[in-house]
Amino acid sequence: MPVDVAAPDHSTRGRILAAAALALSTRGYARTHLADIAHLADLQPPAVYHYFESRDEIVAAVMREGQRLVRRHVEAALAALPREAGVADRLAAAIEAHLRVELELSDFARAVTRNAGHLPADLRSELARESREFHDVWRSLLEQAAHLGLLHPGFDLHAGRMLVIGALNWATEWWRPNIPIDEVVAAAQTMVLSGLLSNRRG
Repeated sequence: MPVDVAAPDHSTRGRILAAAALALSTRGYARTHLADIAHLADLQPPAVYHYFESRDEIVAAVMREGQRLVRRHVEAALAALPREAGVADRLAAAIEAHLRVELELSDFARAVTRNAGHLPADLRSELARESREFHDVWRSLLEQAAHLGLLHPGFDLHAGRMLVIGALNWATEWWRPNIPIDEVVAAAQTMVLSGLLSNRRG
């Protein structure tokens, strides 16, 4: 599985963003305060204002980076498949990449999947473009399956896409390190592929 996770940024700005990603991924948006971010970055709160004007500016930067990372990780996993890979293999690879990057590889990715639905409207609007680009990856996968006649008759592509992404994102709310990620991936692949595909020829 290719890992498309950026190397840590050890600059002060990078430390602030990494601290914010950790706080958001563990505490959530409502319980993450600028003082918490400063403490995790080993800074005094006033020092943060040399780099960011507000907590929400930090949150937006973390969410943008996390969105890009999730999308690029899934795209990298798909690009690594052999050209003859079928739809089922591509869906399985996308599911695994999505879960692994959010559960074990990146606080930034985990921050996105845990907080995307809890942000104020202005922040959600600011981040909408990157979100659409990620949804386009899944839209393309499902449209390919539909074109090949692999989906259940009458399957709603929009509802299916939203349900799959929502279920994968929700894993950050209940997963704990004592639950093997391999088992989570396998369960998600079985459920999603069985639910989407009318047969497994693809």
